[in-house]
Amino acid sequence: MTYENLDSKLVNALLDDGRASLRSLAEELDVSVTTISNHLSDLEEEGAITGYTPKLDYGLLGYDVTAILQLKVEGNALPDVTERLRESDRMISVYEVTGDHDIIAVAKFEDTDAMNDGIKSLLVDPDIRESNTSVVLNAPIENRQFPLELEE
Repeated sequence: MTYENLDSKLVNALLDDGRASLRSLAEELDVSVTTISNHLSDLEEEGAITGYTPKLDYGLLGYDVTAILQLKVEGNALPDVTERLRESDRMISVYEVTGDHDIIAVAKFEDTDAMNDGIKSLLVDPDIRESNTSVVLNAPIENRQFPLELEE
């Protein structure tokens, strides 16, 4: 019985089926249920696994518009603006970036009217100097997680 690459194999198995039972994971990885439980607990405690959530198709749930927001913020207000964006229920990703803008955020909206309302609420924020919004026409890849490489 070898534990080489066990954490990576465990993570990859969970990426395939996040609802897999400890028993099925143990069978798949050819280790005991206790070993799986211990490694899983370690990965959770280390913060490598931060939760278990369903993969959603927002389009099928009525959120047909994806907007990419590029924002320039005032001076040292970056942490405050990113925190406000993080608290917004429509933001699915918020990044502090280098380049022409300070923040890139990705948001989901039901329609263009809801997007317009969301953007207008941002524009009244005195810490946001400038915004540029792009509407996603097609998303060939979205929210993809990739399997971990196994060491040889």
